[in-house]
Amino acid sequence: MSNKKTALITGVTGQDGSYLAELLLSKGYAVHGLVRRSSLFNTARIDHLHIGESRNENFHLHYGDLSDAGALRNVLDEVRPDEVYNLGAQSHVRVSFDQPQYTVDVTGVGVIRLLDAIRSFQKHSGHAVRFYQAGSSEMFGSAAPRQHEETLFQPRSPYACAKVYAHYQVINYRESYGIFASNGILFNHESPRRGENFVTRKITRAATRIKLGLQEKLSLGNLDAKRDWGFAGDYVEAMWRMLQHDEPGDFCVALGESISIRDFLLLVFEQVDLDWNEYVEIDARHFRPAEVDHLEGDSTRAREVLKWKPNHDVRSLAKMMVEEDMKLALKEKTLLEAVRI
Repeated sequence: MSNKKTALITGVTGQDGSYLAELLLSKGYAVHGLVRRSSLFNTARIDHLHIGESRNENFHLHYGDLSDAGALRNVLDEVRPDEVYNLGAQSHVRVSFDQPQYTVDVTGVGVIRLLDAIRSFQKHSGHAVRFYQAGSSEMFGSAAPRQHEETLFQPRSPYACAKVYAHYQVINYRESYGIFASNGILFNHESPRRGENFVTRKITRAATRIKLGLQEKLSLGNLDAKRDWGFAGDYVEAMWRMLQHDEPGDFCVALGESISIRDFLLLVFEQVDLDWNEYVEIDARHFRPAEVDHLEGDSTRAREVLKWKPNHDVRSLAKMMVEEDMKLALKEKTLLEAVRI
């Protein structure tokens, strides 16, 4: 019998899912990812793992959805995972105000569906599963910084409320049924793979396009909000470490340093030798009905218990993102010039 571990990742097509899949594959895992059916291709971040010459034979995809309990039970029976990482969600905070019911169903109730599927699978198979739930610093909402595992949640969006619900259900299933289930309360983590509708990537993408004459202005909302931004590639290692620990638990993962969106603009536009004040416009449509002013995490427990340590700060993160988005902008400019010829 093989000693190779098997992991199942929901949300594998997202930023975190792609980095986690790479990490687990590098550690010799068989990795299975859950993909929502779509009429458009939505696997760009993981195409290098399952298409072409770089395809990894230990990487597999399955159709499924956190809104479909039957599909979750089927994939567990088929994959028989040792570890399940739940990264799937409707994860855009502003969008959650426009689609609150959908957000709560997938981001909150979806976790109950998955936990109950795991409970049932363990019962009938005798196969133990370790479960990771992707929490969010948004759960702290208006709580004063620095926030840590004992800080009272004060959520201020449908997304954050759904994540709080999921957090406590993980604790409930851990204490009621003995499931090895851990919550990772991750503060903002970004990368060149971040979706372009998230503020950090929106900024780095716009700055590089403006520099090359492909864009004139950048529309943003609240520039005074402060966030604790780290690199997603560092944070997925913390997820893995939680499931290797002897006991399940709840861990905050953060750099412990926060800057405002205004300061992030400065970091980014300085790299392309532009003054952001000349290009940024404030648009009320980007403001949330209830703002979260200041998130800054205390990850002492994760650093001491899990021996987790980040390799990037917000400055090296911004540099990394600008460099990659400049490559994209250069390709875009080259294509446009070729079309004009």
